[in-house]
This record gives sequence, C-alpha cells and structure tokens, in this order.
Amino acid sequence: MSEQAATPSVAPAAEGTALLEVEGLSAFYGSARALEDVTFRMERESIAIVGRNGMGKTTLCNAIMGISPPSAHGSIRFDGHELVGGHSYKIARRGIGYVPQGRRLFPSLTVDEHLRIASRGVSSAGGTKWTRDRVYDLFPRLAERKRNGGAQLSGGEQQMLAIGRALVTNPTLLIMDEPSEGLAPAIIEHLIETFRQLEEEGLAILLIEQNLGVATALAERQLVMVAGSIAAETTAEALANDTELQRRYLGVEPLAH
Repeated sequence: MSEQAATPSVAPAAEGTALLEVEGLSAFYGSARALEDVTFRMERESIAIVGRNGMGKTTLCNAIMGISPPSAHGSIRFDGHELVGGHSYKIARRGIGYVPQGRRLFPSLTVDEHLRIASRGVSSAGGTKWTRDRVYDLFPRLAERKRNGGAQLSGGEQQMLAIGRALVTNPTLLIMDEPSEGLAPAIIEHLIETFRQLEEEGLAILLIEQNLGVATALAERQLVMVAGSIAAETTAEALANDTELQRRYLGVEPLAH
C-alpha cells in the first residue's frame, strides 16, 4: 500500500485545546533571525496578520507548514499536536490548507489535474466535504477553464485555483499568504465574499495581508507584525480608525472611510 493511501485519520484534540497555538517561535535563515519570540493563540475563528514587506509574515507561514528554510525553534501546536520539526506533507494532512503567496501553480498542469492531485490521499474518515465538484460550484469560472493549464489563467483564476487546491484537502484551518496581491478590486471583492462564505461553513482562516481593506473586512482580530515579532494586537475597527497605528507600524496612508 502506498504512503498516500495509508494516510491515517487524525483524532480530534481534547475540548478546550486551541486550534493553533504559537509560542516563543524564532526562525532563522542560516544565522540570520527572521522571527523572534512570536506568540499568539488562535481558536476556531479567523484572524489577520498584517505588516509591511520583509517583516516575517511569509516566514511565519513557512514555519507553520514545515517548509525549509527557515529552521524554527519554539512551539507550534495545531489541535494540540506539535508541528515544529514535522514534515510538510504530514502537517498538511493534519488539516492545514495553505495558499502560498504567488499561487505557486504548475504551468503545465490543467485546472482539473491540480485539483485531482491535491485531493489524493485525503482521509474521508471525518466525512469528506470538499470535492472537485464543490470547488467548481464555488468558482464556476474554474469549471469553464478546467482543461486549461495554470499558465493560461488570469491572476484571479489562478488565485481561485490555489484556494480550490487547498480546499480539496478538507482543511480545518486555511492559511492564505497575500491572497489579494496583484488582483483587480472587483476580483478582491469576490474573494472577500468567498472567504466569508468559507468562514460561515466553519473553516478557520489565518490571513496574511498587506491590504488593510481585505484584512479588516475578513477578520475581527488583527495582529501587527514588525521586524519578525508581533508588535500589537487590535481589532478590525480599531485598526481601521487608528491612523497613527497604520502609519507607525504599517507605513501606509490611512484607510479611506
């Protein structure tokens, strides 16, 4: 039996356990420190981590997913299970879907092939919710383009496919790194509505964003990352209305009201 076919079901964690708990996390590229003592706890909710380029947001995603480099020290627990030192494919099978910055699609694979490959080896012990057909229902444009290669899609279509690819793994937590990057405002609005629909269905979302409009529209809890650390925690309303916080930590002009 192949390793994929032998994927075990994941036992639920004890009641009261945080969905994701990061504690004292530091991460290094060689001797260069990219994250320092990052600590936060996430229940079954959606939160946003905002910050300028180079502040460590993508490094945090890589550390959670076990993508090397960087090397990570500290603790990352998902449903009570320690992830630091684990393999990426095992971390994904525990129930974390990842939509990386830049989509990371295969140019030569069709839309349908991306979804077929991503759904292989997924355990249905807990009841499979997301299938290719459900992804096509969520994103009808992908159904129309199912035979097109990844390089033949528009930016918005590529982002839909990257999200659909993560969904067919049937995650409990969806991590999205800069999903609005390079997209037109109309496409961003469509994605926000999609994210809200997913949240209503019980999917927790960890959103990594520079676009404050997207971050504050989706998540009530806002964590501000500066120089590899969580510098502040606030709410969507407070962040949207605190022009000094926006300038000091994010280096952006205030959000329009």
